[in-house]
Amino acid sequence: MTGKLLEPGQIEAAAERPPFIQLPPHDLFALRAAQFDTLATDHPLGEYLRLLAGVCRAQQQVLDQPPALPALSERRIQESLRHGLPPLSVDTLVREGGWQPLLDAWLDIFYTADNPTVRAALARLHRADESQRKAWAVALLAGQYEGLPAALVPFLGAGLQLAWTHWLLGLRERLEALPEPGELTHCPCCGAPPMAGVIRHRGVFNGLRYLVCSLCSAQWHFVRLKCSQCLSTRELDYVRRDGTPGDVQAEACPSCHGYLKLLYLERRSDGECLSADLASLELDMLMNEQGFHRLAPNLLLAPGGEG
Repeated sequence: MTGKLLEPGQIEAAAERPPFIQLPPHDLFALRAAQFDTLATDHPLGEYLRLLAGVCRAQQQVLDQPPALPALSERRIQESLRHGLPPLSVDTLVREGGWQPLLDAWLDIFYTADNPTVRAALARLHRADESQRKAWAVALLAGQYEGLPAALVPFLGAGLQLAWTHWLLGLRERLEALPEPGELTHCPCCGAPPMAGVIRHRGVFNGLRYLVCSLCSAQWHFVRLKCSQCLSTRELDYVRRDGTPGDVQAEACPSCHGYLKLLYLERRSDGECLSADLASLELDMLMNEQGFHRLAPNLLLAPGGEG
């Protein structure tokens, strides 16, 4: 077998090239819960953030000890990887329903004794049959929030995130080796839109932007100074609101009038995108007042309310 030999300079460049894909750690939900607990202190939405900390702790318990699940189609995974398609395609897997045992396991663990509204939402989700849950999930992942009760959004979203993160981590070695195909506005692992972006600050990652998937939590490299929605290279504006954490800014595009939140890790090295997003909702209000629309969904938040 023969191959192309690399010169020393080429070897060094290849070794230092940041990976295209970054997968979440196995303790993702525990780390997220800890961030919610920290951010809840003296926060006007502290009760809501503490509720979500409990949501995440239950997710971690199920991720650590998942129930028996139907096997994913190996043929489909291979064909998707061969043709550059997301191997965990949300459009396909959400309709097959293999995620529902993970939702049920999460519902069995998570509960809140003090909030009757939350208890009612959990009970409704628990009683719903498989076809109803699929219909709600399809609507949620398509951004059609009118297709499901707002109170169910964070809890159904939590179950869906849990399922896709479980599948994602099971394919770690194959997905981490994905080559960078170019500018992808949706997740290369599952096809869902990004929730936010993160600006790295260490080593070969310094200054690079990674988009963070709203569903499976994979991160993929996306060049800065370009809109992650419409790909416009017009000068982007960066906005933060007084009173919100300084590590979060909104990147506003003058072409499509959309915005994406960015988390700067140099300002908060232990920061985590989903919790930082939900702790900075005042920034969303400011952007809406200025005529910009949010490009990125957060599956633990129903637009227009706290879930």
